[in-house]
Amino acid sequence: MTPERIARIKSVISHRQFDLTVVMENVFDPHNISAVMRSCDAVGVQELYVLNTRIPPHKKWGAKSSASAAQWLTIHTFTDVQTCFAALRKKYQKIYTTHLSSTSVSLYDLDLTQSVALVFGNEAEGVSEEVCRYADGNFLIPQVGMVKSLNISVACAVTLYEAFRQRWQAGFYQQSDRFQPQKTALEKLWLQQNENS
Repeated sequence: MTPERIARIKSVISHRQFDLTVVMENVFDPHNISAVMRSCDAVGVQELYVLNTRIPPHKKWGAKSSASAAQWLTIHTFTDVQTCFAALRKKYQKIYTTHLSSTSVSLYDLDLTQSVALVFGNEAEGVSEEVCRYADGNFLIPQVGMVKSLNISVACAVTLYEAFRQRWQAGFYQQSDRFQPQKTALEKLWLQQNENS
């Protein structure tokens, strides 16, 4: 492995946000999943939760150009809602769903510097009522157009970049000692996996 490759790996890991994650519920288009993975990697989200209760498990994550992001993420897959959210509660303080309701708040009113899991539903129905019951609140992305919803991968990207903005301003990406044990373990894993490159 070249010194440049090692330096790149260490730089990427130094910015990983181990207290921010995304959950996808029954998202059936592999290309949408791949796009979400790319957004996660881009803003330093390391863990991704894929919950499939009504669709078969995905055998691949989409086109090769998008699927490469999967190798840099820790992906947890679940087929049971309760088990998935029990795992989330052990690691994240808040769980928010993208769900339109009378109690929904604007994305821009959320504090995304806290330990948080962001839940996105499938292309046809959004987040299910069952999953909403496990959340601490719902949020929406403000829109002024005729169409009232965004593609799931776009909604996820918009949300993650708001989290990125808040966390960058808070100095989280500049604090290389945040989550040092997790970063050390991840660096060891990535260096092992890429030792022949």
